[in-house]
Amino acid sequence: MEPFVDIESRLIPLDMTNVDTDQIIPKQFLKLIQKTGYGGFLFYDWRFDNTGNPKEFVLNESKYKERQVLLTRDNFGCGSSREHAVWALYDYGIRVVIASSFADIFYNNCFKKGLLPIALSRDEIEYLFYQVKNDDAVADISLAKQTISISEKIIHFNIDLTRKRMLLEGIDEIGYTLSFNDEILNYERTFKFADYDKFSVQN
Repeated sequence: MEPFVDIESRLIPLDMTNVDTDQIIPKQFLKLIQKTGYGGFLFYDWRFDNTGNPKEFVLNESKYKERQVLLTRDNFGCGSSREHAVWALYDYGIRVVIASSFADIFYNNCFKKGLLPIALSRDEIEYLFYQVKNDDAVADISLAKQTISISEKIIHFNIDLTRKRMLLEGIDEIGYTLSFNDEILNYERTFKFADYDKFSVQN
């Protein structure tokens, strides 16, 4: 994974609830054997008709091209547990998803790829949608500070400290565990099998 860096971007407004992973990346595009190459198929059934012609959809509007932050609503990433949904978002160029709530499996998968999911209150989500529709303001997102700065307003967000570190350092769960390698080796050197046997008998 690449370390997460501060993002300065306008928002992509996906004003929908219960966006499921089957729509984020339809099942017919799950045949690739690698974790890349899915960006072109992101929201494919909403973006294109049966002949491949573009539909009226937010990602097909030129003004939203190359933006890195997706703004949406309740229960984003529900449905099946496919990791490809996160891969498609990341491959498309999205680095942050802001919603009022996320499906648990999707939320957990985000940290395995380096995508930052930010959960805010519904009032804060409404404020951000207002900024997009009226001012199209730029959001400055700092993971280190856990803040979103937009139109002179600062919104704070919560994140588990371990996951925050993983994103900032660009490591997954295995990499995080290996960062404690010295402590693990030291414990193994000092642990006595005799002490283990004694402990087992006592318990």
